[in-house]
This record gives sequence, structure tokens and C-alpha cells, in this order.
Amino acid sequence: MKQLWLGLIVVLALFLSACSNENSPPDVNALVYEKAKPLSDFTLNDQHGELVTKQQFVGQWNLVFLGYTSCPDICPLTLAKLNVVYKNLKADYPLQIWILSIVPNRDTSAQRKQLLVYFNPDFLAVSGEHKHLFPVVRELGLIYAISDSSESEYAVDHSASVAMVDQSGALRAIFKPEFKQGSVPLINATQLTEEFTKIANYYRN
Repeated sequence: MKQLWLGLIVVLALFLSACSNENSPPDVNALVYEKAKPLSDFTLNDQHGELVTKQQFVGQWNLVFLGYTSCPDICPLTLAKLNVVYKNLKADYPLQIWILSIVPNRDTSAQRKQLLVYFNPDFLAVSGEHKHLFPVVRELGLIYAISDSSESEYAVDHSASVAMVDQSGALRAIFKPEFKQGSVPLINATQLTEEFTKIANYYRN
């Protein structure tokens, strides 16, 4: 009888531990907001010249990063990695990938469209005047800085992180890039896929 009681106690402890783990926030490297941060409405334009507002976030999960069409390294490499992430997740999650172009004076809708033709035409390449664009970027927890250079082609400093916006149109998490000596900072596609799954499942609406 004593052994039976001990066995029942062990089983109960394991059950309670499992329930506790299920209710625990996901253990990930990404910055996760326990309470998602609602985003303000905005007005931008996609690569087809169509109007884009906050409503475009609603009803699906979204991954958003900053870039521009003539970016030499971080942007095309990040797009390639996000294409892998998209293919890994699209069967199980409604997902939209966004690139916010931070040089609207150079990146026309046609140039943005051409960029995505190479990577994935299902993605969104969105931009607009800085007075409309910058507030969106700031609320997403990202950042960029425009050079004072008068040259037609110039580099732009910007975040290499990827923001995760949930199905209600609120900022849920930020995936940080890996920093390796001698390499540009880039997200890890495998890690992002795994962490996205944990976060989306835990905070699923």
C-alpha cells in the first residue's frame, strides 16, 4: 500500500509539473512582450502602389524588418532567411513577411516589386514618407538613421532585428540577430522558426 501511495504521488507530481510547464511563458532568446503592444494606425504604400494600414496586420502573424533595395548585405541575406522561415511555417500559421523600405526617395514601388520578384512575390515591400514611416518603425522597436550624404547612393544604418506582430495587430516579440566576428549581423532562420512556433502557440488568439 505504501508503494502504491508513493507511485500515485510521483504520477501526480509529474502531472502538475507538465501542467505548469504548459502554462509557463516560452523560454526563448527573443524579446517577448507578455502584454503585446498595440500599434497605432498608419498609412503607407506597398510594392503595387496600394494603400497599406494597420488593418493589414490583423488576422495573421507578421514578421517585419527594415531594409532598402540597394542594401548590399543585411537586407538580401535577411530576405533569403525569412523566405526559409516562411516556407517552414506557412502550412501551420497564417503569416505575412514585411520589409519596410527606409529610403522612400529612392525605392520606388517598381523597385520594391522587383526586389520581391527575386525572393518571394507574396511578401510585402512597404514604404512612405519618413513622417509616416518613422513612427511605425519606432513602435515596432526598430530603428534607422539616414545619412546626410548628398550622393545618390549611400548606405543606411538600420536594425537587423525582426519584429513579430500578432493577429490583433500588436507587437508581440523582437527576434535579435546573431553577431559573429567578421560577419554582418543576421537572424538565425532555424532558431527563429522554432521560437516563432513557441511564441505563436503560447499566445495564440
